[in-house]
Amino acid sequence: MKKRKFSVFIGLILSAAMLISCISPAFAIVIPQDVKNVILMIGDGMGENSLEWTKSELGVSLAMDELPYQGYSITDSLSGLTDSAAGATALSCGLHSFNSNLCTLSVLVNGYGATICDYMNVSQVAKSLGKRAGIVTSDVNSGATPSGFSVHTYKRELTEEITAQQVDCGLDLIWAADNGVSDKAAFEKAGWTYSTSMDELSGIKNGERSFGAISGKIYYETGSEDDAPLSELTSLAIEKLENGKGFFLMVEGAHIDKNSHSNNKEGMMKSLVEFDKAVKNAVEFAKEDGNTIVIVTADHETGGITKNAGTGEFEYTTGDHTNADVPLRLFGSDELVKDGAHVKNTQVGRFIAKKLGYTSRFPSITVNFRFPIDLISALFKVRKSRLR
Repeated sequence: MKKRKFSVFIGLILSAAMLISCISPAFAIVIPQDVKNVILMIGDGMGENSLEWTKSELGVSLAMDELPYQGYSITDSLSGLTDSAAGATALSCGLHSFNSNLCTLSVLVNGYGATICDYMNVSQVAKSLGKRAGIVTSDVNSGATPSGFSVHTYKRELTEEITAQQVDCGLDLIWAADNGVSDKAAFEKAGWTYSTSMDELSGIKNGERSFGAISGKIYYETGSEDDAPLSELTSLAIEKLENGKGFFLMVEGAHIDKNSHSNNKEGMMKSLVEFDKAVKNAVEFAKEDGNTIVIVTADHETGGITKNAGTGEFEYTTGDHTNADVPLRLFGSDELVKDGAHVKNTQVGRFIAKKLGYTSRFPSITVNFRFPIDLISALFKVRKSRLR
């Protein structure tokens, strides 16, 4: 009976892959683009009450509140409550995945990953249409969100594999905190200019492929001369990516999430204010350019921030993610969300691809079975032990 269950399980995996291959588009349709540039701003872990608490506590106004179209994103995954990897996959590919998956549909068998198929992400869409594509994050380059816009793997923790894929990912710009694994020689051999500071990034020529492993703090200014604040990096990245054919840029404020996991409201608020400054800079560019969409959202909410019924004060209720819908705000288009409406997170990725000039009935899927040797070995060991 156990042997039969194991065979049925493998059969289900194969059947699912065949079904997906059937719905994968035979022909991608390139349509006239509505805009030249799309900038996606992701406040990792940023819920609606993250904004309200920050405004009430610090007495500040937020640039994202001024965006003309404001609704909400529903943040589920195939695992239910999403993590950052599946959240990034939904936003970048327009398809749901299991938690830990990065631009793939993968399963874990006996602790080992088996990839069924890869999803095309919006960075790849931009590059396929002759545009530039870049990533700026306050996290390390192998963090779940930047990885969800640059690589394909079954597990977000595979730091070395993710970094190796980024070497050959084809993007024009990846700026992040140094993860301690990126190999300068490997990046330079692949044609990247490798930089470690704001000064070095400022010297990058327009059109150069640029990898930034930044040693200073990105999430907000700390007063150190090594700081490379997210808002300034955003403006600089736009300057370096701007060209006649257009670009896609993803900007992540990762420390809204990181501080909320530890219920550090001061750190969360400082990080959110810095992220909002980056939003302001992006929108100012979009207003001047006249041919750019700016999307502001989150992959999920972190901390369960709620107003206490007794005290009337906001407070954290958990150190984990929640299933709360998160802000979704736009400048430059009214097509994705109407005021107060709630849309699925996958709609964001599909909307971006369409606006860049690419559409098909279904998002692009490549059936790509990857069964690692260690997985195959594990399966034989399990079967052998059951036959004894």
